[in-house]
Amino acid sequence: MGASSTSSLRFLEKFVRWSTRDGEEAPPFVICNDPLVKKELLSSGNQITSDSIIALGKLRQKRLFLEQSGACCIVMPCQFLHAWHDEISQGCSVPFLNVGDCVANELKAANLKPVEYGSNVCVGVLATDDTLARKCYLDKLERQGFEVLCPDEGSMQRTVLPSVNAFRKGDIEGARNLLRVSLQILLVRAVNTVILASDDLVGILPDDDPLVKKCIDPLDALVREAIVCTRIPRP
Repeated sequence: MGASSTSSLRFLEKFVRWSTRDGEEAPPFVICNDPLVKKELLSSGNQITSDSIIALGKLRQKRLFLEQSGACCIVMPCQFLHAWHDEISQGCSVPFLNVGDCVANELKAANLKPVEYGSNVCVGVLATDDTLARKCYLDKLERQGFEVLCPDEGSMQRTVLPSVNAFRKGDIEGARNLLRVSLQILLVRAVNTVILASDDLVGILPDDDPLVKKCIDPLDALVREAIVCTRIPRP
């Protein structure tokens, strides 16, 4: 269930490819995507307004449709929607995966070692929206015992947001250079890994860029958990 066709297609491509690695058939799935809902929520500025109430109602109806279609779990590939996860998932009869929980649980299981001796493992969160970063990742990571580091306002205005804007305008090299600076600012502060907490940031760097290995695409954790859910025997 999503509000971004690009994110939904990215999720499905990985879901099908990873779930068929052992020669199995891909689990059945149902897609429900409505990009207009994202526009309605964006116009509300992360506040509860008449527009956001209507948009959330539409999303709950889509969730109910998926439940009635026989889904064993529900996934929202669009990270932006996870800022509203609690409101959308309330009353859901099947597991409704939360991207922040999926990422935090995988990081905990990875048993990472601190970059600096005597400190806690530190995770960077690079987002284009403070509300999304806080609701989706910060609290969940801190509950797992991680220190969390986000860019300061200066970095957001000088490198993070300009990187996204440059990419949208077709200035690929400029976008990549700005994103590299954003990542390096976090990494030099003893961050183990950086969560790309915005769909706008994923895909800017080429796959062979060394900094990609220091980053987490949250969609990957969401895909892995969805595959696990599909393999749990149902009554």
